Amino acid sequence: MATMFTSPQRWSIATVYPDMWVDPDDDPRNTDGHSPDGELATLLDYLHDYRLTLNLKCQGLTLEQMMRLSVPPSTMSLFGLVRHMTEVERDWRNWITDGEPEPPIYGSLDAACDLSDIPPYPDDAVLVDAFDRLEQEQAATDAEVSRHGDLGTHVGREDIAVREFLVHRIEEYARHCGHADLLRECIDGRTGQ
Repeated sequence: MATMFTSPQRWSIATVYPDMWVDPDDDPRNTDGHSPDGELATLLDYLHDYRLTLNLKCQGLTLEQMMRLSVPPSTMSLFGLVRHMTEVERDWRNWITDGEPEPPIYGSLDAACDLSDIPPYPDDAVLVDAFDRLEQEQAATDAEVSRHGDLGTHVGREDIAVREFLVHRIEEYARHCGHADLLRECIDGRTGQ
């Protein structure tokens, strides 16, 4: 007999707009109405906010909750998304450099979501390490991008324009933030943008 799936009750800590993650005054993505000046600043602002959104969707969860899988046969979890984005940052950096490519961290982009390499009773250090690695890879890719002031410059082994590269990064984070929305809601019912 199939077990019945019970979904957690939907909730948000927001009180001003109930469909938001937090109230506007508490949202670290809130710019108080200040718009960035210029194309590069706008692209970097969007990238920053999507990275922050992924982080926010993971806050307050245990490692066990972060490792909870979505729906079979998918291996997607919030923890897997963090590892995937870490791998993606490194892979992207390999696109825009000319030297020897850096090796994958978790084996491949897809392998990052496979959590079979996690010990059966991991401690929270595994989670801390995953977020530290993500921040390191983001910073390294950001540093490489910052070397190119002209957004039209084509760079690296992929001969990609810096502008296209930045838009692609925004798109990837935005797509996975959508996944994170659904994963988080399934874990504890918390919703919001």
